[in-house]
Amino acid sequence: MYSFLIIWANIASIFQLLMYPNLYYAFKDLFGVEIGPLRFVNSFGFFVALAFLVGAAILTAELRRKSQAGLLHPTEDEITVGEKATAGELIINFLLGFLLGYKILALFFLSSEATQDPQAFIFSGMGSWPLGLAVGALFAGLKYWEKKKEELAKPEKRKVRIWPQDRVGEITVLALIFGLVGAKLFDIFENWSGFVQDPAAYLFSPSGLTFYGGLICATIAIIIYARKHKIPVVHLADAIAPPLMIAYAIGRIGCQVAGDGDWGIVNLAPNPISWLPDWMWSYTFPNNVNEAGVPIPGCVGKYCNQLPQPVYPTAFYETVMGFILFGVLWAVRKSLKPFGAVFALYLILNGLERFLIEKIRVNNEMELFGFHPTQAEVISTCLMIAGVVLWIILAQKKGANPKKV
Repeated sequence: MYSFLIIWANIASIFQLLMYPNLYYAFKDLFGVEIGPLRFVNSFGFFVALAFLVGAAILTAELRRKSQAGLLHPTEDEITVGEKATAGELIINFLLGFLLGYKILALFFLSSEATQDPQAFIFSGMGSWPLGLAVGALFAGLKYWEKKKEELAKPEKRKVRIWPQDRVGEITVLALIFGLVGAKLFDIFENWSGFVQDPAAYLFSPSGLTFYGGLICATIAIIIYARKHKIPVVHLADAIAPPLMIAYAIGRIGCQVAGDGDWGIVNLAPNPISWLPDWMWSYTFPNNVNEAGVPIPGCVGKYCNQLPQPVYPTAFYETVMGFILFGVLWAVRKSLKPFGAVFALYLILNGLERFLIEKIRVNNEMELFGFHPTQAEVISTCLMIAGVVLWIILAQKKGANPKKV
């Protein structure tokens, strides 16, 4: 028991130290090295990217399992091979290469003063023209050479079989694009007063994302995509439920590490659990990315603020609950019937978790029929109701046709 407490204390200390707005500060503090371009790798963005990668890997494995069980089938797509590179393809590749060289690679060559403020640099006209033109020409040349090697005297049309798991890359890109757009739009609706004060800064801020907005918009896009490619929505929904939950948990690590404003209400009560590190009970989020609060004594430069009073670290609580609920969904994914019930369970559990955490979380309240719920409370309630209704419908269908599960 003593050894367990020692290990727990060490892990807790490590997590407490990991409070960095971007990876530049993490590497500087942990390894003593200063890598300027890492200023552009926001901690929250890093964990969001990691969440998508982990989610995509788990979704691929689950769709492959369903395919091997005979529940999913491939579709045939027609492709054309042997064509020359078109002007459009060359232009697009040149532009992508130009942006990579002009902005990203330029970080390694421009002065540190020019890249001190990542957000200002990205949306400024600063960059390296020679690098942009060189990398753009390289990308266009590689595309031309790739097409030249495959060129045929007469282009041919061929049919290829594509399994649902082969489409996970496209599904992930759709989820990323529509998820981020939806998350930002819902956050704007939820914090309209802050948006109208400075729309440009709010739109391009790395913080300010509402999970449910991303979930709703990404779900609509993926359903349309699944129907277009004849992927049974009910099986895709079941397969995507566990990845959604673990991606949510990983994303919340980013919220905790960056201190993006996703914290709880003030908590001045003493820690009632002796073995629980104090920061897991109440935390001031020093060096938070929003630069909220009061100056930290002795700290100089950006991100030198902390909250004047400790608050509940709700992002950490959601991380823990997210991993636990992922374990539940993963454990029942094969046995829970009828098909669609895993996704119904996800809606119920996700909605319940978020509804409960809202009781100690900072959020703007709405005026709704005499009540004052937060946007997340309204949406989480709708998710729980939708999950229960879906479960009832699925159970009734199973009862009407017991052989079809």
